[in-house]
Formats: sequence, structure tokens, C-alpha cells
Amino acid sequence: MSGHPNRRAAQYALALDVGVSIERQATGKPTAAQAQHNMGYRSGKLTITAPSGKVPHPMPPGQRERPLRVLYLAYFFPPSRASGVFRARATANHFAQAGWDVSVYTAPREFFETYLGNACDPSLEETVDPRINVTRPPMSYYGWEKDIRQYGKLRRNFPTVSASLYKMFQGKAIPEHYATWIPGVISSAMKAHFRKKFDLIIATGNPFASFVAAQALGRLLKVPYAVDYRDSWTFNQFTETLKFAEGSKAFEWEAKVLRDAAEILYVNDGMRQWHADRYPFASDRMTVVPNGWEPELLGVSEYVPPSENRPLRFGYLGTVTSYLPLEELFDGWRLARSHPLLQDAELDIHGHLGFFPGDATPLMERIPLEEDLGVRYHGAFEKTDGKALYAQTDALVFCVPGARYVTSGKIFEYMASGKPIVSVHQPDIAAAEVLEGYPLWFCGKELTAEDVAQSFIAAAKAARAVDRSQYALAVKHAHSYTRAATLGPWEERMRQLVEETR
Repeated sequence: MSGHPNRRAAQYALALDVGVSIERQATGKPTAAQAQHNMGYRSGKLTITAPSGKVPHPMPPGQRERPLRVLYLAYFFPPSRASGVFRARATANHFAQAGWDVSVYTAPREFFETYLGNACDPSLEETVDPRINVTRPPMSYYGWEKDIRQYGKLRRNFPTVSASLYKMFQGKAIPEHYATWIPGVISSAMKAHFRKKFDLIIATGNPFASFVAAQALGRLLKVPYAVDYRDSWTFNQFTETLKFAEGSKAFEWEAKVLRDAAEILYVNDGMRQWHADRYPFASDRMTVVPNGWEPELLGVSEYVPPSENRPLRFGYLGTVTSYLPLEELFDGWRLARSHPLLQDAELDIHGHLGFFPGDATPLMERIPLEEDLGVRYHGAFEKTDGKALYAQTDALVFCVPGARYVTSGKIFEYMASGKPIVSVHQPDIAAAEVLEGYPLWFCGKELTAEDVAQSFIAAAKAARAVDRSQYALAVKHAHSYTRAATLGPWEERMRQLVEETR
């Protein structure tokens, strides 16, 4: 991808517009010609000009005092309730509070409301810093559209041909349905850049179409970019297997993205090491920025011992997914209920059942609500309700998939509550590194019903006996993982990087 910027831009546009054109013809949305027009495509050339048609002048010396400007590509962003949205929201807010001019590019609102069955948390949108400019570039929904009335002529009349062309596009471009978001991002970002120059691009994944867009924009606009792996692109951190066949386009794109990135972030060292082994040429630019928690959302917790006049309340707060070891959790709870401290105890589950409407029924079937076990499902809750739920819970259940590469953002909030934590997961997951040093953590040596039961019993004893000093030590450990503590050093590195390249 070397040579004149216009030729590079044309190559990107051609690679991406092929698939977008297929879908827009099929759905009756803007045609290929219109898409090319929107991208500035003219007879195989993409002319990069300012909106006025004039090449922008160099920045006047006095303008260098302006705030640094960052373009943040975060497909999942409020009002989405996807698990990764909390890191994205916190990142954008932190940069804005540090004095950056922040522009967030995210998915169209209708994607969350319509195509994901209203997978939204309206309260989250209210917590986004008002100084942040949020843009929602348009995209095609070929991979999600189920309403035949929304199909275009090609897809209605020749569904097999349409599907084959779309599959061919994914094979030649980006193997993600989200790839149709990229052209709109590039077009909008280029226009915005010529109005007011970006100094830095940050992309968070998944989806990893954001990484591809960052790489394209970084080379087109000569702006450094960083990529933030909330999850792994080509590696399944839950099953510890590859997501794609060796030699696939995904690996080609990942290598290309990492080769050009100024910095590459991971949420734990296990993920960093896996990628460093796979891509040693980029290992010196790989670093860890763990997740954290937001005091502005949870407030300052207070030491309030459980009432002696009621049974203990254990709580799981978070999305329930098919990956969770629910059988070990509830088998352990059954055994623990034979202990005097837990005979009348309650296990309250708060959160969505899966990320999509079809996930709810099979997950509900795995929760023993019909048994007399004190297990209750309370449904979903808004992020801003979390503080009250933590306050009414005596001990927390940290149930996550067992893998060395899994941390989970929820554990940071759990620690911030200062409550006893029962771990229900494999003992060697990445989250264990975060929990080391937390004085009220209870975890068995193995993920078995017997070990889980012993953890419940130990946590029940701690909940009844915890004093103010133990609580203070627990909260002190949690404060090393506030978002300010985890994001602060990274923001400073990005500021230094930009200052060196301005």
C-alpha cells in the first residue's frame, strides 16, 4: 500500500465498496455509484480535498495551542449495553476530561434498537461527557436484515446469488458483517479531518472493522493510531482456539494493522503474550491497560455489615451467557446450603440473559428457579442502578468462563464494593491476577461443586465477621483499578506520542 495517497485511498475504497455495493443494491439503499460518489470515487481515483474543493493550508503557528484532537472508533458505545461499551465509554470520557477534543464514531442507533432487539441501556448515554462529539456513520445491515420487505431487487429475486456475492466480498475484504461500517467511517472521518485535523486515532475491538478503518485512516491522513483489544480478533479467549483458518484474510488484516500501529493495548498480560508470540515484529509496541471501575457511577461505598435479622444475600451482577459454568455454580450452591449460615441464604441474579433475544430461554432453563434453593432471577438493571444493588448484597459471586485470557470488567466493580467475593471459575484465569491481594476473595483450587461450596461457606463466614479495617483494605486494593488509575498512564503516552509527531 505504498505510493501516492490518492492511489492508496482508491485501493481501500475499491476493496471495501465492492461488498457495500452488493448489499445496497440488494436492500434498495444507496447504489454503488452513490457510494462511490460519497467516498469521492471518480473513475478509479479518489481525490482527497477539503470540503471546499481546495487543498487545506498548513496550520498557522498560533493554532498549535489548540486542544489535541482524537478520533475514537468504538462501534459499541452508549446506548448499547454490550459488555465492551463500559471500557469504550470510560476511555472517551477520560480523554475528554484530560483536555482532548474527542470525536467518537460508533454504530447507527437503529442497529442497537432494531437489529439487536433494543439491546440498549438509556442511562449509559447520560453518563457520556457532554464535550464528546458522537457521530454515527451509516452502514449496510445485510448480515442482520431478516425482513424481506427491506430487501432490494437482487436479494429478493436472486437470494442465492446475492448471498454468494456477499460471501465473496467477505472473503476478499474483511471477514466480518461489520465491514459495511468502514466506508462510512472513512468518508466521514476524512471530511472531518479536513475541517479540523485529527492528531490521533484510537480503535477498540470488537468488532475489528474498527481496526481496519483506523489503519486505513492512519495511512491516508498520516495520523498515528492505536488499537485496543478488549477481546481477541483471531483467537477465541474462551476456548483458547483459533477463530479462523491459518492464512485467512483475518490474519492478513491483523498483521497489517499491527505492523502500522503506534501502540497496541490488551486487557491482560496473557492476551498480550499470545499476540507477541504470534506477531513478534510488533511486540515492542504491545502493552497492557487493564479494565477498571468508575467512582462516578458507583459512588463511594460505605461499610455496612449485614443485618443479623435476615438471611445472607449473595448476588451475581452482570450478563448471564452460555459460557458461564452455571452447573458448577448451582451444584456448589446446593451443597453450601447445608451449612447453618447458608440454610436460608439467597442467591440473587441481576442482569440480562445473553446479548440477543434468542439467548434468554435456554439460559433461563439452566437456572434452578423451581427448586427451593433461594435462587432468584431479578431481570436486567440499568448501569446507574448498580450502586443500590451492591449496597443490598452481602457477598458477590464472580462466575466467568474459565480461560487464561479472561479478566472480565465486572470484577473491578465487585472489588470496589468492599464485599466478600466468591470465585466460580478455573483458578488460573487472568482475573486471578487482579484479585490477588484482595482480602475478601474466596476461590477453590479447582472448579468443582465441592470447592465452590467451600468458597460460599468461607464467604458467608467473612460476611458475618468482616470489620471496618478489613473493609478498608478491600476498598484500598480496588482503588488501584479506578479508570483514572488504569487509563491515566496510557493517555499520557498518547499525548507524548502526538506531541512528538506534530
